[in-house]
Amino acid sequence: MGLEEKIMIDIKSAMLAKDVLRLSVCRAIKSELLLIKTEKNSQTLSEDKEIEILQKLLKQRQESEAIYIEQSRPDLAKHESEQSNIISEYLPKPYTKEELNQLIDSLIIELGISSKKEMGKLISATIQRAKGRANGRSVSEIVKSKF
Repeated sequence: MGLEEKIMIDIKSAMLAKDVLRLSVCRAIKSELLLIKTEKNSQTLSEDKEIEILQKLLKQRQESEAIYIEQSRPDLAKHESEQSNIISEYLPKPYTKEELNQLIDSLIIELGISSKKEMGKLISATIQRAKGRANGRSVSEIVKSKF
């Protein structure tokens, strides 16, 4: 089952359960998916593109939460946090630090990377291989610690 079908099912169940928060988050995801589909003139989106859209929405919520905390608005920060948690449910399970370390170690051997000059190549290969299960910041930190 694709993301779009799962969102539609969750919208219906949120309506029946009168879960306003989940309903609004699911509608936001559906809206973003439809927007991208109409821009690209395509009928379906790849799984990678769907993950990219979800990550974008999650990042927006997390940035908003940080701003609200900075502005001493814990009520709005809590709302953004709750939305982030719901969006996270649709993303693949993120790598743990150990799993990410193992992936990077295997890529170093696979790509034959031996110097600090090739860090960019390693970071991009790791992000490509992780496919939404690791963010760029954590990948970058681990790669930098290796050299």
